[in-house]
Amino acid sequence: MVNKSSFSFPLNRMPEAAETLLALMHAQGEVARLSEREQLFSSLLVSVNAVLWAFDWESQKMLYVSPAYERIFGRSVGLVLADYNEWRDSIYPDDLEYAERSLAQVLTQGAVEDREYRIISADGEIRWLSDKCFISQQSEAGDHTIVVGIAEDITEKKQLEGELHRLATTDVLTQSSNRRHFFECAHREFEKARLDGSPLSFLLLDIDDFKLINDQYGHPEGDQVLQRLADSGKAVLRRGDLFGRIGGEEFAAVFPGCPLEMAKQVAERLQREIQRLSFEHDGQTYGITVSQGLTSMTEADEVLDSLFSRADAAMYQAKRLGKNQIVLG
Repeated sequence: MVNKSSFSFPLNRMPEAAETLLALMHAQGEVARLSEREQLFSSLLVSVNAVLWAFDWESQKMLYVSPAYERIFGRSVGLVLADYNEWRDSIYPDDLEYAERSLAQVLTQGAVEDREYRIISADGEIRWLSDKCFISQQSEAGDHTIVVGIAEDITEKKQLEGELHRLATTDVLTQSSNRRHFFECAHREFEKARLDGSPLSFLLLDIDDFKLINDQYGHPEGDQVLQRLADSGKAVLRRGDLFGRIGGEEFAAVFPGCPLEMAKQVAERLQREIQRLSFEHDGQTYGITVSQGLTSMTEADEVLDSLFSRADAAMYQAKRLGKNQIVLG
């Protein structure tokens, strides 16, 4: 007969076993919670549209980049961890010098929060980054520095800003500068010319008998005339010249660094180009002409309005003299 008492657990060891069991259960719970936190953290890193990164300054080596790097840059995390130049070489060439200089400022400032530059992704797409960084760790001897940061993809924001700027500065119909933007730029060029002592010319042009075009052919036809004239202006003017629609059928141009005689040659080319334009409506073909007033800055001119007034008077003189001509003011 078996003695059942020989299988009983010693009563004096039951508290110790219970404590061990509770400790194991607690440890398992902690492991589970840590695992849940890790999974949550990983999910957040995958979903956020920004790259978290850590960089060893002395060795010029990337210590960590988050998963968003592959999504934004289109390149392997393993490659950039092996060679920092993978990140550097993806920076848009025109922005590289700024990106490197602004990153180096973290050594003296401790943090840099206003870096914005472009990258070229692996598929050739240009993307904008807002890359904030700061020193996370530095040895007492100053010979070991870890820089950490977050590079956020702000491409959509930049595109929206660009579109808002275009809408604010561009004449919707002709896609040339609107009046406000034209004169803002013209004032800057005027002040620059005064400081530099360089020449500057100002041109006004108005479409002859434009009201007759609207009355005879309709406003949609008039809109087409305005659009094609603006295209002619943008095609003839030099790089750096300003051109804009400042009224209904009135356009203006500023020629920085251009004396009166040279500006007159540009105005004559524009006159010929506009005379070549041909329009057709209901089988009827017609053309247009413009009257132009041109002037140049003098030492007596202290404000842009002086040039505008002279060009305006010259333009109306061209109208009175028979239209389709250039009058110097």
